[in-house]
Amino acid sequence: MSFNVIVQPSGRTFSVDQDEAVLAAAIRQGIGLPYGCKDGACGSCKCKLLEGSVTLGVHQLKALSPEEEASGFILTCCGMAHSDVVIESRQVTDESAFPVKKMPVRVSSLVRASHDVMVLRLQLPASDVFKYHAGQYVEFLLRDGARRAYSMANAPHTLADNPSLELHIRHMPGGKFTEHVFGAMKEKEIMRIEGPYGSFFLREDSSKPMVLLASGTGFAPIKALIEHMQFKGITRPAVLYWGGRRPADLYMHDWVLARVAEMPNLKYIPVVSDALPEDGWSGRTGFVHRAVLEDFHDLSTFQVYACGAPVVVESARDEYSALAGLPAEEFFADSFTTEADKAMAA
Repeated sequence: MSFNVIVQPSGRTFSVDQDEAVLAAAIRQGIGLPYGCKDGACGSCKCKLLEGSVTLGVHQLKALSPEEEASGFILTCCGMAHSDVVIESRQVTDESAFPVKKMPVRVSSLVRASHDVMVLRLQLPASDVFKYHAGQYVEFLLRDGARRAYSMANAPHTLADNPSLELHIRHMPGGKFTEHVFGAMKEKEIMRIEGPYGSFFLREDSSKPMVLLASGTGFAPIKALIEHMQFKGITRPAVLYWGGRRPADLYMHDWVLARVAEMPNLKYIPVVSDALPEDGWSGRTGFVHRAVLEDFHDLSTFQVYACGAPVVVESARDEYSALAGLPAEEFFADSFTTEADKAMAA
């Protein structure tokens, strides 16, 4: 049995099978609904159920609160239709829906960017074509069926000269995947990935100035956006706020400075929250999302692209809207929810 889904205001339609999540059906049929984690943790796929019956699977309260659920909101990543339904989602786009593929990749290099960040390069199959938008992510398919998601840190145009993906992996002590990356993983190892996933990418139909907000390895998809902007000659004003606990956490600081020197419309504000005297840090301190509010009291004419720890993304989403007038529809995010985060919330 299957049901019809109508997406308003676009009017696009697709079908969803019984016991299939609405988002999974949309991805399968190339419908670009907004989403992030696909796991009920981030809330990026939240939308309004206008008609029909949908039951929700396991999800975190920070992604969808009981009050929101009572008001008719659902998460498409864990929502199962029990009738024809109509949902409201204003981010449906054709361009966001590149085909999702499974493919083998070969580890071509492992380079430590800091004490706990590895820059991993994956060689793509020469016989296949992989398309994605700067800002999207892939999932590693592990042998036990588990999955781990990481954003591409290089823009798509870079594949023309070197068909490989750049990923930034932070070491999570005890983590099933990252312990392998920082331990036994060697060059030429074969892995399997699936993607591209995610609705985090630059909205090029806008001319609004941008705030790019990154914490930790949330810099990876932001790096891809910056590369894409430079390649396409996009001259919209943009300011990058990149935060870390210590200066060493800004592991590609020099790379950003080089881009700023080449891109007159790009500015860079590094922010450190826990600098020690021996760091010799003389720059901005505190919470990175708060640094934006210190500099911009009115964000009503901006777009914000935020990536990193859930607490940073969620705080920015709430405070930029409440305190600086940022329209909710102009906040685009990729929240890096770890398996440890999910387990703690569960």
